[in-house]
Amino acid sequence: MKVNETGFRGLYLIEPDVFADARGYFFESWNKERFTRYGLELDFVQDNESMSGANVLRGLHFQLPPWEQGKLVRVIRGSALDVVVDLRKNESTFGKNYKVVLSAEEKKLLWIPPGFAHGFLTLKDNTIFSYKCTQLYNRKSEMALAWNDPDLAIDWGISDPIVSEKDKSAGSFRNFNSPF
Repeated sequence: MKVNETGFRGLYLIEPDVFADARGYFFESWNKERFTRYGLELDFVQDNESMSGANVLRGLHFQLPPWEQGKLVRVIRGSALDVVVDLRKNESTFGKNYKVVLSAEEKKLLWIPPGFAHGFLTLKDNTIFSYKCTQLYNRKSEMALAWNDPDLAIDWGISDPIVSEKDKSAGSFRNFNSPF
Protein backbone atom coordinates (compact mmCIF):
# COMPACT_ATOMS: atom_id res chain seq x y z
CA MET A 1 0.00 0.00 0.00
CA LYS A 2 1.26 3.45 -0.91
CA VAL A 3 -0.05 6.45 1.04
CA ASN A 4 0.39 9.69 -0.91
CA GLU A 5 0.25 13.17 0.62
CA THR A 6 -2.02 15.62 -1.19
CA GLY A 7 -0.82 19.00 0.09
CA PHE A 8 -3.75 19.11 2.55
CA ARG A 9 -2.89 18.07 6.10
CA GLY A 10 -4.39 14.66 6.85
CA LEU A 11 -5.89 14.11 3.36
CA TYR A 12 -4.30 11.07 1.66
CA LEU A 13 -4.62 9.34 -1.70
CA ILE A 14 -4.08 5.62 -1.11
CA GLU A 15 -2.91 3.13 -3.71
CA PRO A 16 -3.53 -0.42 -2.51
CA ASP A 17 -1.41 -3.39 -3.50
CA VAL A 18 -3.45 -5.17 -6.15
CA PHE A 19 -2.73 -8.82 -6.91
CA ALA A 20 -4.01 -9.80 -10.35
CA ASP A 21 -3.82 -12.97 -12.37
CA ALA A 22 -5.87 -14.86 -14.96
CA ARG A 23 -8.68 -15.34 -12.42
CA GLY A 24 -9.12 -11.65 -11.64
CA TYR A 25 -7.72 -9.56 -8.80
CA PHE A 26 -7.56 -9.20 -5.01
CA PHE A 27 -6.73 -6.24 -2.78
CA GLU A 28 -7.36 -5.06 0.76
CA SER A 29 -9.45 -1.90 0.73
CA TRP A 30 -9.24 -1.66 4.52
CA ASN A 31 -6.90 -3.21 7.05
CA LYS A 32 -6.86 -1.53 10.47
CA GLU A 33 -3.33 -2.68 11.35
CA ARG A 34 -1.81 -1.53 8.04
CA PHE A 35 -3.54 1.86 8.14
CA THR A 36 -2.40 2.35 11.75
CA ARG A 37 1.21 1.90 10.60
CA TYR A 38 0.70 5.01 8.48
CA GLY A 39 -0.69 6.98 11.42
CA LEU A 40 -4.31 6.50 10.36
CA GLU A 41 -5.94 5.17 13.52
CA LEU A 42 -9.49 4.97 12.29
CA ASP A 43 -12.65 3.51 13.76
CA PHE A 44 -15.36 3.08 11.15
CA VAL A 45 -18.96 2.85 12.32
CA GLN A 46 -20.96 3.07 9.09
CA ASP A 47 -20.54 2.03 5.44
CA ASN A 48 -22.43 3.79 2.64
CA GLU A 49 -22.83 2.99 -1.03
CA SER A 50 -24.51 4.84 -3.89
CA MET A 51 -25.10 4.00 -7.53
CA SER A 52 -25.56 6.76 -10.07
CA GLY A 53 -25.83 7.30 -13.79
CA ALA A 54 -23.29 9.43 -15.61
CA ASN A 55 -23.12 13.17 -14.82
CA VAL A 56 -24.75 12.89 -11.39
CA LEU A 57 -23.21 15.30 -8.90
CA ARG A 58 -23.61 14.60 -5.18
CA GLY A 59 -22.33 17.16 -2.68
CA LEU A 60 -20.67 19.10 -1.24
CA HIS A 61 -21.72 17.38 2.02
CA PHE A 62 -20.43 17.34 5.60
CA GLN A 63 -21.65 17.08 9.19
CA LEU A 64 -21.12 19.63 11.95
CA PRO A 65 -19.39 18.74 15.24
CA PRO A 66 -19.82 16.66 17.28
CA TRP A 67 -21.03 14.48 14.37
CA GLU A 68 -18.21 15.33 11.93
CA GLN A 69 -17.20 12.39 9.75
CA GLY A 70 -13.95 11.10 8.35
CA LYS A 71 -14.50 9.09 5.17
CA LEU A 72 -12.50 6.48 3.30
CA VAL A 73 -13.93 6.61 -0.23
CA ARG A 74 -13.52 4.56 -3.39
CA VAL A 75 -15.28 3.64 -6.61
CA ILE A 76 -16.31 0.00 -6.96
CA ARG A 77 -17.69 0.28 -10.52
CA GLY A 78 -17.26 3.07 -13.05
CA SER A 79 -15.46 6.31 -12.25
CA ALA A 80 -16.04 9.62 -10.51
CA LEU A 81 -14.39 12.98 -10.07
CA ASP A 82 -14.02 13.22 -6.29
CA VAL A 83 -13.77 16.72 -4.78
CA VAL A 84 -13.16 17.89 -1.23
CA VAL A 85 -13.07 21.41 0.21
CA ASP A 86 -11.07 22.16 3.35
CA LEU A 87 -13.35 23.75 5.98
CA ARG A 88 -10.67 23.91 8.71
CA LYS A 89 -10.29 27.66 9.23
CA ASN A 90 -6.80 27.47 10.78
CA GLU A 91 -5.31 25.60 7.82
CA SER A 92 -3.47 27.30 4.95
CA THR A 93 -5.67 25.22 2.62
CA PHE A 94 -8.94 26.61 4.09
CA GLY A 95 -11.48 27.09 1.30
CA LYS A 96 -9.31 25.33 -1.25
CA ASN A 97 -10.31 22.15 -3.06
CA TYR A 98 -8.58 18.91 -3.97
CA LYS A 99 -9.79 16.85 -6.92
CA VAL A 100 -8.96 13.33 -8.06
CA VAL A 101 -10.56 10.83 -10.42
CA LEU A 102 -11.33 7.58 -8.63
CA SER A 103 -12.09 4.55 -10.76
CA ALA A 104 -12.81 0.86 -10.46
CA GLU A 105 -9.86 0.21 -12.76
CA GLU A 106 -7.24 2.06 -10.67
CA LYS A 107 -8.73 1.09 -7.28
CA LYS A 108 -7.33 4.15 -5.48
CA LEU A 109 -8.92 5.29 -2.22
CA LEU A 110 -9.11 8.75 -0.69
CA TRP A 111 -8.95 9.28 3.07
CA ILE A 112 -10.91 12.45 3.93
CA PRO A 113 -10.47 13.54 7.55
CA PRO A 114 -13.20 15.41 9.45
CA GLY A 115 -13.43 19.07 8.53
CA PHE A 116 -13.85 18.67 4.78
CA ALA A 117 -16.90 19.06 2.56
CA HIS A 118 -17.12 16.18 0.08
CA GLY A 119 -18.74 15.68 -3.28
CA PHE A 120 -18.35 13.69 -6.46
CA LEU A 121 -19.42 13.71 -10.10
CA THR A 122 -19.98 10.35 -11.76
CA LEU A 123 -18.19 10.01 -15.08
CA LYS A 124 -19.79 6.75 -16.24
CA ASP A 125 -23.23 5.15 -16.04
CA ASN A 126 -23.90 2.81 -13.12
CA THR A 127 -21.00 4.11 -11.07
CA ILE A 128 -20.94 2.58 -7.59
CA PHE A 129 -19.35 4.81 -4.95
CA SER A 130 -18.49 3.44 -1.52
CA TYR A 131 -17.45 5.17 1.68
CA LYS A 132 -16.61 4.07 5.19
CA CYS A 133 -17.46 6.67 7.86
CA THR A 134 -15.98 7.33 11.29
CA GLN A 135 -19.25 8.80 12.60
CA LEU A 136 -22.89 7.86 12.18
CA TYR A 137 -25.14 9.92 9.93
CA ASN A 138 -26.95 12.63 11.87
CA ARG A 139 -29.62 14.51 9.94
CA LYS A 140 -29.62 17.52 12.31
CA SER A 141 -25.89 18.15 11.79
CA GLU A 142 -25.95 17.57 8.02
CA MET A 143 -24.82 20.53 5.91
CA ALA A 144 -24.01 21.17 2.27
CA LEU A 145 -22.26 23.84 0.26
CA ALA A 146 -23.32 24.68 -3.28
CA TRP A 147 -21.42 22.61 -5.82
CA ASN A 148 -21.23 25.67 -8.10
CA ASP A 149 -20.37 28.25 -5.44
CA PRO A 150 -18.48 31.10 -7.17
CA ASP A 151 -16.17 31.62 -4.18
CA LEU A 152 -15.07 27.98 -4.30
CA ALA A 153 -14.74 28.09 -8.11
CA ILE A 154 -14.52 24.31 -8.52
CA ASP A 155 -14.01 23.20 -12.11
CA TRP A 156 -16.18 20.10 -12.36
CA GLY A 157 -15.70 19.89 -16.12
CA ILE A 158 -19.46 20.08 -16.68
CA SER A 159 -21.91 22.98 -16.63
CA ASP A 160 -25.22 21.17 -16.14
CA PRO A 161 -24.86 18.06 -13.96
CA ILE A 162 -27.78 16.11 -12.53
CA VAL A 163 -28.20 17.46 -8.98
CA SER A 164 -30.77 16.70 -6.27
CA GLU A 165 -33.23 19.39 -5.16
CA LYS A 166 -31.53 19.35 -1.76
CA ASP A 167 -28.11 20.03 -3.29
CA LYS A 168 -29.56 22.76 -5.54
CA SER A 169 -30.53 24.69 -2.40
CA ALA A 170 -27.18 24.21 -0.59
CA GLY A 171 -25.59 27.17 1.16
CA SER A 172 -22.76 29.45 0.08
CA PHE A 173 -19.21 29.24 1.31
CA ARG A 174 -19.18 33.00 1.94
CA ASN A 175 -22.05 32.69 4.46
CA PHE A 176 -20.68 29.57 6.15
CA ASN A 177 -19.13 30.15 9.59
CA SER A 178 -16.88 27.11 9.96
CA PRO A 179 -16.79 25.35 13.35
CA PHE A 180 -13.78 23.31 12.21
